[in-house]
Amino acid sequence: MSREVIVIGLLAVAGFLIGGVYSTWKTARFLAIVLGLAALVAIGGAVVWLVS
Repeated sequence: MSREVIVIGLLAVAGFLIGGVYSTWKTARFLAIVLGLAALVAIGGAVVWLVS
C-alpha cells in the first residue's frame, strides 16, 4: 500500500471519530472524551506516518 493511502485512511477514521464526539457530547461525555482521544491518536499516527 502506498503511504498516502494509509494517511488518508487514518484521517478518514479520525473524521468519523470526531463525528462521534460531536454526536455523543451531550449524552455521554466520557465516551465523547474517549473518542476524542482516539481521534487525536489517529491524527498523530497519520502525521508520523507521512513524515517518516
